Amino acid sequence: MMKKSLLQILLVAGFGLASHGALADASALLQKGGCVACHSMDGREKLGPALLNVATQYKGKKDAEAYLINKIKNGGRGVWGVLPMPPQAGKLSDDEFKQVVQWIISM
Repeated sequence: MMKKSLLQILLVAGFGLASHGALADASALLQKGGCVACHSMDGREKLGPALLNVATQYKGKKDAEAYLINKIKNGGRGVWGVLPMPPQAGKLSDDEFKQVVQWIISM
């Protein structure tokens, strides 16, 4: 629990998130959707890219939100390496997918 709290403090301080509530909501959705099984928050790679790396890759791109929602829901391969990302549709609602992607892009 302390590790999670420290990570939240670092993310709030380091990324200037508007509120601790936004981080708590995103953290809960990342857990619910199973995202953290393959993705870390910071630069440490797991099976998939770190969420900070995804944010950096897509920040400021016009269609990033729609692209990432589609990619998460339908899965994909080849953007971040050879391991495929299986489809995640059904794990979160459309609104929850949107919240997660908006939070990632805001990092």
